Amino acid sequence: MIPADGHFVPFETRSPSEPTSKTNGRIFVLKFSSSSQRHLFWLQSKPQGRTGNPAWFSPRDLKIGEIIDKLLQGEEVDVNRELASVRGGNNDDEEPRAGDNDETMEDVEGHGDPHSHHSGGNGGAGPDATGGDFRKEGEDSREGGADGARAASSSNNAAAEAVRNLLESLKGGQGGGGGQPQGKLYPLLNDLLGASTTIPMLDSASDEYVDSLLSYLPPTVLVLAQQGENGDAISSEPSGESVAAAQQAMSSEQKRSLVKKVLRSPQFHQSLASLSMALRDGGLPSIAEALGVPVENGGLMRGGAVPLGGGEAIEAFVNGVKKSVQRK
Repeated sequence: MIPADGHFVPFETRSPSEPTSKTNGRIFVLKFSSSSQRHLFWLQSKPQGRTGNPAWFSPRDLKIGEIIDKLLQGEEVDVNRELASVRGGNNDDEEPRAGDNDETMEDVEGHGDPHSHHSGGNGGAGPDATGGDFRKEGEDSREGGADGARAASSSNNAAAEAVRNLLESLKGGQGGGGGQPQGKLYPLLNDLLGASTTIPMLDSASDEYVDSLLSYLPPTVLVLAQQGENGDAISSEPSGESVAAAQQAMSSEQKRSLVKKVLRSPQFHQSLASLSMALRDGGLPSIAEALGVPVENGGLMRGGAVPLGGGEAIEAFVNGVKKSVQRK
């Protein structure tokens, strides 16, 4: 999947023919503009609504889906900041309680420290009025504030973990980085080609170079990107004329924006990780031959017919790419 082709949205079961249809869970669907395929994802966490409606999406659920969709589009997302914006407000169609969304205080619920003394608001009381050390005045409040901060942090961490789990599900169970086998240590391709490296390179690249990068994208993606969100779905592979017309109609900024989305997308980095794994596991000779990358000794160990593996294989591949570029 390429950015702008697929979207991760809540699954809607209702239709004109079945207006009352509903599910027994909260389901997101990954659907595509270039294909009729659909992938469904059930949220495993407990529903947030008061009534226990299993199909009700809380603001937190919807925000998680929105974050996943943004990440799949190659956008930069501050996950913790996004999740913090929807803390609270997770009640369904019932009326909220009067007042704010604060939880019941610990000492009211009976969970507080029975030996704690919460002072009143009487003015002029000295240290003897509370029977304690004035240096500890307000200590309970500070501890309570710390507990609240820890609770908020724990909630955000749980939601962030849900985002990571959904992204792992979208990968289809493939391992991302993994540990390198024994041997020479060398960065994986997804480490070498991170957004912090590729985006500045793209910003300073010429329009001709950006056009050359577009030629490596699927034709359907180019046409969809040029049409925008209101474009028609594409049922078949676009013709060469359609692709050329779409590329010509795109401005330089649109082209760069599309390539940036691809470079930031989880799919791009997953593909780099998969290629790294294949190189490490002995696939260097066949991969280099298929891609036309000149590697030393054909990707084999010196004096033998055994393929290079581990970090040595990745290094040999990177050096081969460098040589290929230098020759051009």
